[in-house]
Amino acid sequence: MYTDSHFHVDHFELKGIVPEMLEDAREAGVTTLIAIGGSDEANRRALDTAKAYPETVRATAGFDRDLAPGWNGDTSTLTPFLSLPEVVAVGESGLDYFHKNIDPVAQRILFEAMLGLSITTAKPMIIHSREADGDTLAMLKPFSDRWSAPKRPCGVLHCFTGSMDFAKSLLDLNLMISFSGILTFKNAADLREVAAIIPDDRLLIETDSPYLAPVPHRGQRNQPAWVPHVAECLAELRNTTPETIGELTTANARRFFNLP
Repeated sequence: MYTDSHFHVDHFELKGIVPEMLEDAREAGVTTLIAIGGSDEANRRALDTAKAYPETVRATAGFDRDLAPGWNGDTSTLTPFLSLPEVVAVGESGLDYFHKNIDPVAQRILFEAMLGLSITTAKPMIIHSREADGDTLAMLKPFSDRWSAPKRPCGVLHCFTGSMDFAKSLLDLNLMISFSGILTFKNAADLREVAAIIPDDRLLIETDSPYLAPVPHRGQRNQPAWVPHVAECLAELRNTTPETIGELTTANARRFFNLP
């Protein structure tokens, strides 16, 4: 039993292959999937999928950093989404300084607004951070302090690729850490060292599909059915079985996303 805690349904819907994708996932033992929003259109697609497949899929809704340039501060279109039980988190949103064409100040303004929505709705935050460790931590500290449900982590740093120090700082702020297929790449030795020490109760796995297909499918279009490959890699690092990792991360996802 596995949970893909972060996948993008847009590609699969546009190709008209959502039913096939979900059937492949079911056959691979992936029983729960979180469809990620990030724009009005992505939010709608994620919600529509969650409503169409209520036994399998939940959604998130938010505005991602790509929308930061020219954003007018209006979050009113998110309110209808975040009030729904099918929508279990805010995001994804965050900071990405790798791509230099998006103003960091504008990104921080948008991210701050999404963190505020997470606080007011008591729905945790799906966080993207790339080459922005310092600013990400600076913004997450007051957010963590304000989080009103201390028995549940306040957010998850998805598709984690950072350092050991960054991971430890995130854990100190009551965040989950999620690993994707990048963990299986040959050049990810440092990342595997980090994955080996994350506490059991803070661990999630994901595909981030259709991106970042794990070995042995690297270079192909990723899909939720391949999240067990991430579990296999984690199991080897943590001296356990893929099934144990699947059960552990599924239990974590249920607690984090407040799933039944």
